[in-house]
Amino acid sequence: MSQSIIPRAAVRGAASGVIFMAFFGTLWAGIGIRGLQGWGFLWLLILSLLIGVVLLIGGIVLIINSKWLSNEMVQGDSQRWKRKNMWFGIIFGLEGVLIAAASVICVSTNHLDLFIPVMALIVGAHFFPLAHLFQVKIYYISGSLLCLISAITLVTLPIKITWGNHQIMLWWTSVGFSSALILWGTGVAVWITGHRLLNKARNGFKVV
Repeated sequence: MSQSIIPRAAVRGAASGVIFMAFFGTLWAGIGIRGLQGWGFLWLLILSLLIGVVLLIGGIVLIINSKWLSNEMVQGDSQRWKRKNMWFGIIFGLEGVLIAAASVICVSTNHLDLFIPVMALIVGAHFFPLAHLFQVKIYYISGSLLCLISAITLVTLPIKITWGNHQIMLWWTSVGFSSALILWGTGVAVWITGHRLLNKARNGFKVV
C-alpha cells in the first residue's frame, strides 16, 4: 500500500492559516460595521466576534491535535519549510508596507475614502504569491474575489448613501463585509484541509 508523509508542520501551517483568516476576517467585518455608522452595531459586532472565535478555536484545535505527529521530516523538508516561512514573512511584510504607503497617500491627497478599497486590492494581491508558496489553490480564488470586490466597488458604487436620516459609508460597508466573508470562507476551507490531513494520519498512513 502506498504511504503518505504528513509532517506536523503541514497541519500547523493549515492551523496558522485558519487563525489568520479568523483574525483578519473579523477586522474586515469591523470595517463594514464602522461603515454603517452605528446601524445594527451591537448585533453585527456580536455575530462577527462569534464567527471569528469559532474559527480561532478551530485553528487552535488543529494545533492541539497535531501534537501527536512527529516533528521529524525527511531530508530536504526542513529546509523547504524554513524557506517557505522566510518568504511568508517577506510577503506579509511587503503587504504591510504597501498598506501603510496607501494610507499615507490617501490621507495626504484627502482621499481617505479610497483607502479601504485599495487596501482590499493589496490584500487580495498578496494571496497570489502565498498560493504559489504554500500550494493552496483556494488562495487564488480568495485573492481574485478580493480584487474583484475592490474593483466593482470603486467602479460601480457611490462612496456614501443616505438611508432616511442615516448616512452609510457604502465603500467601507461593501468592501468590509465582503472581505470578511471571503476570509472566513477561506478559513473554513483551510480548516477542512488540515482536518483531512489529520484523518489521513489517524487512518494508518505513515507519519514522520
